[in-house]
Amino acid sequence: MFRCLQLARNGFYGAAPNPMVGAVIVCDGRIIGEGYHIRCGGPHAEVNAIRSVKDAGLLRRSTIYVSLEPCSHYGKTPPCADLIVGKGFPRVVVGCLDPFAKVAGRGIRKLRDAGIEVTVGVLEDKCLELNRRFMTFQTCRRPYVSLKWAESADGFIDRLRADGCGERPYRFSSDYTQMLTHRYRAGHQAVLVGTGTALADDPALTNRLWPGPSPLRLVLDRRGRLPHDLKLFDGSAPTRVYVDSKTAAPDYAGRPGVTCVPVDFDGGMVLKEVMNDLYALSVQTLLVEGGKQLLDSFISDGLWDEIRIEQTDVFLNEGVPAPVRPRGRVELSESDGHKLIRIWSPVRHFVP
Repeated sequence: MFRCLQLARNGFYGAAPNPMVGAVIVCDGRIIGEGYHIRCGGPHAEVNAIRSVKDAGLLRRSTIYVSLEPCSHYGKTPPCADLIVGKGFPRVVVGCLDPFAKVAGRGIRKLRDAGIEVTVGVLEDKCLELNRRFMTFQTCRRPYVSLKWAESADGFIDRLRADGCGERPYRFSSDYTQMLTHRYRAGHQAVLVGTGTALADDPALTNRLWPGPSPLRLVLDRRGRLPHDLKLFDGSAPTRVYVDSKTAAPDYAGRPGVTCVPVDFDGGMVLKEVMNDLYALSVQTLLVEGGKQLLDSFISDGLWDEIRIEQTDVFLNEGVPAPVRPRGRVELSESDGHKLIRIWSPVRHFVP
């Protein structure tokens, strides 16, 4: 199962929104085949593992290990449970159950009904951890939310202007850590900023320093006051803007690639409405890049799953305070002289 997990991680950029899955086939104590889910719409891990076996006759006395319950429904590919039954495997070992409504134990049931010995729950916690994003989307019915910010050594994310109002952008990142930021962004389907950040930084929110498609760009603009010439509205990537339902159509409405979504900003549920909208769009992962008020709102509402903080050795002495870090599991690493702090929310018990 450890090998299944190793293989599954290779699908991090290609498998989404499907889960990452690895499969290993063992006969007489030796691995004779292995595979993983390479990309969404392509063959699943079990299919690739079976195809890699040179002598198909060995399958009838082999065990197939899979990190996630084999699917039991017709989607873009046929059910893997049917394939396993058809190949005559006598035994299947599964890391964890799949909470997706069309599977959710049905794959295990189909295998057992065919007389196959099935063991479930081997390295279960590690298998669940690997696909926390997929599991969160399926069980919490919202995207997996990552928060990101950079801060000074004394805990500020930006300076104040000389008049004490607003924010003056301060670049903490080096060229290398900026590339890491784009790599992190590439692992999310959508990226969100607030009005203040859009005005102060004029971010493009695209992947320019790492391969892969740019995420869906999202911005909260309650009053519809953002100017139409911002990079967010340049048409280089789709942009979705959440505006107050009582606000008149903003200047950027109707520009290529721009969609305005009316939400209720007065009811205290605006983030919930955004989460519902993204869930309906099947957006499984969301990266929130600022500003402070927006980050604080996600933290106070408990709408976060991981936080990535780039802490530099710069002292600003005054400015916009960084959000208060919530409790969670912490990982530390060094990169180009900057400290990268990763905070994970408490591991949920995902129940199919």
